[in-house]
Amino acid sequence: MLAFSALSVLFLYGLIRLQTHLLLSLGVPEMEAHQAWNTAVSFTTNTNWQSYSGESAMGHLVQMAGLAVQNFVSAAVGIAVVAALIRGFTRHRTDRVGNFWVDLTRISLRLLLPLSIVLALVLAASGMVQNLHGFHQVTTLTGGTQSIPGGPVASQEVVKLLGTNGGGFYNANSAHPFENPTGFTNWLEVFLLLVIPFALPRTFGRMVGDHRQGYAVVAVMGLFWAASTALVTFFEHQHAGSALQAAGAALEGKEQRFGVAASSLFAASTTLTSTGAVNSFHDSFTPFGGGLTVFDMMLGEIAPGGTGSGLYGMLVLAVVAVFVAGLMVGRTPEYLGKKLGGREMKFASLYILTTPVLVLIGTGAAIALPGERAGMLNSGPHGFSEVLYAFTSASNNNGSAFAGITVNTTWYDTALGLAMVLGRFLPMVFVLALAGSLARQQPVPVSAGTLPTHRPLFVGLLSSVVLIVVGLTYFPALALGPIAEGLH
Repeated sequence: MLAFSALSVLFLYGLIRLQTHLLLSLGVPEMEAHQAWNTAVSFTTNTNWQSYSGESAMGHLVQMAGLAVQNFVSAAVGIAVVAALIRGFTRHRTDRVGNFWVDLTRISLRLLLPLSIVLALVLAASGMVQNLHGFHQVTTLTGGTQSIPGGPVASQEVVKLLGTNGGGFYNANSAHPFENPTGFTNWLEVFLLLVIPFALPRTFGRMVGDHRQGYAVVAVMGLFWAASTALVTFFEHQHAGSALQAAGAALEGKEQRFGVAASSLFAASTTLTSTGAVNSFHDSFTPFGGGLTVFDMMLGEIAPGGTGSGLYGMLVLAVVAVFVAGLMVGRTPEYLGKKLGGREMKFASLYILTTPVLVLIGTGAAIALPGERAGMLNSGPHGFSEVLYAFTSASNNNGSAFAGITVNTTWYDTALGLAMVLGRFLPMVFVLALAGSLARQQPVPVSAGTLPTHRPLFVGLLSSVVLIVVGLTYFPALALGPIAEGLH
C-alpha cells in the first residue's frame, strides 16, 4: 500500500510539472514545485486540497490521467485497508490479511468504475459539462469578461464524490453551475458522497457473519450525521444582526440556487466524510455553524467518514469503547471474539493521537511564525479558526477550506502536504498493524461475561467515547476559535 501510494505521488508530480508539454494543456503555465508537491500528495491521499484555481491551473489531460485516476485508486486504497482490518477480526492464527493489489483491482473495477460510468451519464444528462473544449470568453452581468473552460467535468465530478475525494474542476467547486447545475444534481451529489461510507458497515456485518454488528456501527454514524446536519442548519438559520434579519437568512457565501438548508446539508455531509467538496463558503458561515464543520472533521470523519477510512476509524474507536467497558467490570475486553490486550490498545491509541498532534502542532506553528501569520486576512478568533480549519482539513484528509488565508506559499504547501501524508498513512499503518495482531489470535468463545456489541447500550457507549475523546483533545483549540467568536 505504501509503495503504491509513493509511486502515485511521483507519477502525479511528474505529470503536473510536465503538463505544459502534454496534449490538451490549454496553455496553462507550469506549476511551481512546492505547489505541485502539495497537489500530488493531496490527490494521492484522498484529500484533494487545492491551493490553486482548478480551471486556470490544470489542463484536461492532467485532470483525466492524473487527478481523476487518483480519485479512483485513492478511494480504493481506503476500502482495501478496512477490508484488511475486518479480515483481522475474522481470521485466526495467521499472518495473512489479504492481498492489496487484488483488493485494489476488484474495488476499482467492480465497484467504483461501474457506478461512476452510470452516474456520470446521469450528471451529464442533468446539465453538467462533459467535453474537451478550451476556454470561452463570456460577458458577465456587470459587463466584464471572464474565461471559462469546458472539460470532462461530469466524469470527474462523479468519482470525486463517490470516492469521497473532494476538490473541484472549477475553483467554485460544487457551487459552480457547470459542476452542480440544478437542485437535483445538488441532492444527487450529497447522496453520492454518503452512499459508500454508509453502505460499508453492512459489508462489515456480512464479513464478520453478524449483520447486527454492522447495524450498530451504522447507527452511531447515522446519529452523528443527523445531529450535525440539524445543528448546522439551526445555526445557519439564526439571523443575529440587522443585515441578516433584513435578508431573512445568513446568505453570505451561499449559492442562491440552493439556499441555507441545502448548503447546510452539504456542509455537514462533506465535513463528516473525507470529501471536501463544497457548495457554499464555510468561511462565511455563522461562528457556531462554521465551528461545527471543523468539529465534524475533528471527529476523525467517522460519521460516516471516507470510503474505508470512516469505517476503520469507527472500528478503532469501537475497540477503545470495548476496552473501556472491560475496565469498568474488571474483565479482559473482547471484541468479535478477539482479546484486546496491551498491543492492540497501543495501536489504537497511536491511531487516535496521530491526527490531533498534526492539527495542533501545525496550527500552533502557523500562528507562531510571523511570516505565515501575515498571510491571514482576518485576525482574532476568526483568523485562528481559518488556520485551525486548514490543518484539520489537511490532517484528516478532507480537503475543504475555510479560506481567508494565503496558502499558496512554500511554507503552507510544504506543511499542509506533510500533514496530508502523515495524516493518511500513519493511521493506515496502525490499522494494518492492529489487523495483523488480531489475525494471529485464537478466537475466544462467547460467554456470559462477553459485552454484547450489537445492542443500543453499546451504540450509546461508542457514541460517548467518540465525543469524549474528541472533546478532550480539541476543546481548547475550539474555545480559542469558533466558540470565542460565537460568544463575542
